[in-house]
Amino acid sequence: MKDTGNRLAHALDLGLLAGAWIIVPGKRVEWWREWHAELWQARREYTCDGKLTWASERALVNFCLGAYQDAICLRRLHQRTRPAHRVRFGAAWQCMAVLLALLIAGYSLSRILPGVRAAQRLSSVPTRSGLVLIQDANNEDSPATISSGQYMAWKRGKQEFFDELGFYRVTQEEVSWHKRDKAGWDVARASSNFFKLVGLPVRPVDSQSSTGLPSLVLSESAWRRQFGADPDVAGSQVRLGSRSATIVGVVPDGAWGLPGKVDAWLLEPESQTTLRGPGYVVAHLSSLGMSRMKTSRVQITSYAPRRSPDDMLGISVCRGVPSPFQIFLFSAMLAILALPAVTSISLSDYAVSFSESSWPQQVLRWSFLVAKIALTLPLVYLASVDFGYAFTALGTRQAMYMQLVVSVFGCLFGMYWALSDQRRRCPVCLERVAHPARVGQYSRTFLAWSGTELMCTGGHTLLHVPGLPTSWFSTQRWMFLDPSWKFLFADPVQD
Repeated sequence: MKDTGNRLAHALDLGLLAGAWIIVPGKRVEWWREWHAELWQARREYTCDGKLTWASERALVNFCLGAYQDAICLRRLHQRTRPAHRVRFGAAWQCMAVLLALLIAGYSLSRILPGVRAAQRLSSVPTRSGLVLIQDANNEDSPATISSGQYMAWKRGKQEFFDELGFYRVTQEEVSWHKRDKAGWDVARASSNFFKLVGLPVRPVDSQSSTGLPSLVLSESAWRRQFGADPDVAGSQVRLGSRSATIVGVVPDGAWGLPGKVDAWLLEPESQTTLRGPGYVVAHLSSLGMSRMKTSRVQITSYAPRRSPDDMLGISVCRGVPSPFQIFLFSAMLAILALPAVTSISLSDYAVSFSESSWPQQVLRWSFLVAKIALTLPLVYLASVDFGYAFTALGTRQAMYMQLVVSVFGCLFGMYWALSDQRRRCPVCLERVAHPARVGQYSRTFLAWSGTELMCTGGHTLLHVPGLPTSWFSTQRWMFLDPSWKFLFADPVQD
């Protein structure tokens, strides 16, 4: 039993020493050997004839606890002598992290703002190709010259160049909604097949809602002005004079380049649409008609029964509103063309010791520049869309112009920043150089070098920026430092 108690006491002492061994920094094996030898010596002194008493065991435990004091002192001493790692704010990964955070914030904002979400949905509205507006060739100033009788005659007759016809006329209507709000609108009374003809996914009047009311399609300006760009406006009912209609959707202003200022489109049967007044006729070309229409305008001769031939003019209808992404591409092209006038495209001169920069470092450096531009351009696109379409009271044209201005200046200064930031980054570690120092005098520019000198905090390079560019020193120049300079930098950047 005594042997068992001695072994348990010895195991307890070793366990206490193991805890102190974990705390010790650095060379733990040497300290473990030292403490284990001292414990063996203390055990021989505190035991008598191989017998271990409670008093001697308490003394051994106190001895083992003293090892913790040694371990704590060693750790404190190690922390004092260890070089302090400064927090760096010029590293390449920090730059990429900031750009990614801004990109995520811009995307999240575009998903939250209702005006931006509406603009993205409206810009994705397809436009059918092969649409032609038919008008009287002798009266081009007033396209609404096609009478209802003439349209119905074309509709009933066999067409060779058209496979579908649509009709609409614009009238002034007093529209009321929410039982109180009233306004005078320009309402286009269109044939039931009109939106199917132009290729928009809007329900025709033949498939009315359960209320049995005709369908009303709002223009984007009326939707923003009267309904505050409410995304849940579909299904609401409005009154046009003495009759009611159900709102089924929203279309962008001027999406097809059709004439006439329209606040809303009322889809109704042709018998009611063509009841009175001239209007506009939109036709879709057949395969034969597309082959005959070589230009955007073509002369058409219409033959009516027992009447002389009528001279008509067919004008191609195309989408009049570019999408936000098309506006951004145009802005980016303008910014690229204007960039050489704002800053120098050349990054730096590597005439001195350029061979010290290995090809993996060069590939990494150019990849970092490409990554910055690749993140900056989408960030500018999201910022321009968020800023241009965030205000629901603005129409499409005003939002387009605002996005265009923000995109041009954003792309221009974004690429300017990317190049300027690249010029201040060490080619070896991609960290921004710091500690600018003024060197030389401007009065001796042609006799000696004069400018600003910056250094890489990792001890890799020095950057010389001329104060007054000359023929022999016109751009900044990198000078690579050999390893003998490393001792000057207490906390070098790892290569």
